[in-house]
Amino acid sequence: MLSYAILIDGGFAKRKIGTAKAPATAESFRSLVAQLQQHEALAGMRMHRVYYYDSMPLETAHQKPLGGELVEFGASPTAARARNLFEQLAQLPFMALRLGELAFQGWELSAKKLGNAVGPSVEVKPDDLRPQITQKGVDMRIGMDIAALTLKRQVQVIVLVTGDSDFVPAMKFARREGAHLYLCPLGQRVKPSMLEHSDLCFDLPPAN
Repeated sequence: MLSYAILIDGGFAKRKIGTAKAPATAESFRSLVAQLQQHEALAGMRMHRVYYYDSMPLETAHQKPLGGELVEFGASPTAARARNLFEQLAQLPFMALRLGELAFQGWELSAKKLGNAVGPSVEVKPDDLRPQITQKGVDMRIGMDIAALTLKRQVQVIVLVTGDSDFVPAMKFARREGAHLYLCPLGQRVKPSMLEHSDLCFDLPPAN
């Protein structure tokens, strides 16, 4: 019997199955996994494990350059929601979390403020500044797990839930080593290179 692993790009999936008003929850991901398991493309196969990739919330505090306001990122509702999500996901059966980190890179002017600017100068207020935060270690973890699952022959099929073309090299590697790569972009329009280097691209049926 063929076995498969589901690899979920968490940042991408949260945007696709949740909204600002109704963020994705652990139940949302449990339902997503159940839908994938029931998909005809995986009929008759055994699920090895689900891997979920995301970043730990930013816990540091930084002062804004204008006004000196101290922003405690770890105390924000977004950080609390992320911690709660990860705690609940870790309790789901056959779920393994692979968490990278977020790094604060300073403050930047909001795109909206620049877009509305008229003339050679612009007046900047504290609320016009947005934190510049980058994600580290997530893509690397996905690539390493694809390589490990493939080289150790732990699974024969990898189901990658993402729409990010940065994973094309890892996809190509898996196929060269004999694994089948199934892509599930959750309705996202993907680049031709992702279709070229996947064996099958499928979506989930609409919810009843």
